[in-house]
Amino acid sequence: MNSTGKAKKVVILGSAHPLRGGLAAYNERLARAFIQNGDLVKIINFSLQYPGFLFPGKTQFSSEPPPEDLDIETCINSINPFNWVRVGWKIKNMKPDLLIIKFWIPFMGPCLGTISRIVKKNRKTRVISILDNIVPHEKRPGDRFLANYFVKPVDGFVAMSRQVLGDLDLFDKKKPRAFCPHPLYDHFGNLADKNAALKKLGLDPEFGYLLFFGFIRDYKGLDLLLEAMANERLQNLKIKLLVAGEFYTDSKPYFDLIEKLKLQDKVIMSNDFIPDSKVADYFNAADIVVQPYKDATQSGVTQIAYHFEKPMITTNVGGLAEIVPDGKVGFVVNPDAAEIADSISRFYSQNREAEFINNIQTEKLKYSWEKMIETIDKLT
Repeated sequence: MNSTGKAKKVVILGSAHPLRGGLAAYNERLARAFIQNGDLVKIINFSLQYPGFLFPGKTQFSSEPPPEDLDIETCINSINPFNWVRVGWKIKNMKPDLLIIKFWIPFMGPCLGTISRIVKKNRKTRVISILDNIVPHEKRPGDRFLANYFVKPVDGFVAMSRQVLGDLDLFDKKKPRAFCPHPLYDHFGNLADKNAALKKLGLDPEFGYLLFFGFIRDYKGLDLLLEAMANERLQNLKIKLLVAGEFYTDSKPYFDLIEKLKLQDKVIMSNDFIPDSKVADYFNAADIVVQPYKDATQSGVTQIAYHFEKPMITTNVGGLAEIVPDGKVGFVVNPDAAEIADSISRFYSQNREAEFINNIQTEKLKYSWEKMIETIDKLT
């Protein structure tokens, strides 16, 4: 609650059900955190998030039932300026204390920046942006201009990695900002017996399983992990790689690489979108989660792994190493196939799983949604 002890009126502007994916999951979980704080929360959602030709996946929509505990209004069209004005006036007249906007891609700058400008005309609402990225992983002409347009009306920023906090200086050096790491994704289900999860997925319990999870984009380094799996140090280990996620890039080079490296018996490709209700099965079945990214800021996958108490191998890029202490909850290596293979070998040959899990149970306590709410409140 705010300093007067009264419930704040909060509007979250961004993706939510029936849209799917990490953005929707984040906004819905953030809304619940505000509700638990005693605040009044409404999510203003996209009716059109991406035009079809810009969306690389199969569908933008979830097959899950809508959340019954959240107030979600679907009305934003990301490419219609007349719509931006209507939505801006709608929120302006609601007079929320806070407008929270998660920013992840410059393409959304004109839409979200215009709405923010209109809302602020009520001289009451504070606009706070939670930054996934401010400089995108996959750069396009005009990115700097579009991101700058978004930044101008924002009153304060929460960056979820120190790299993004530094990147913000390219656009603004004066407005209040804070670093708060990505909180745990703790809404995908509970920890469960590994063998029970393997049975649900139809996997042979005689093997150990590495998990690569999430949308597959080239910067996420799946090719490096495949090359690591072909390393001779791993040939005698009874392990398999489980790749769970939809391709957001051309899948052919990856399947060609599996064939070239003769990994057909070592890699299981599960490349449909993984609905929320199935996420727990994949994490509970895994021994360790691998994020071989070539470029990154932070990742929600790390926070799912923490929730399910799974050790991690990640690369020393962006903000990933900030929240995966090397040798404590997993390994941090360079984005290099040989180093990734070495870390996999060490994990199994040194029997590090139990030690890492024990450390994760302590480390995960740092990443609460209450801390994110407190960070936002300090900026207001």
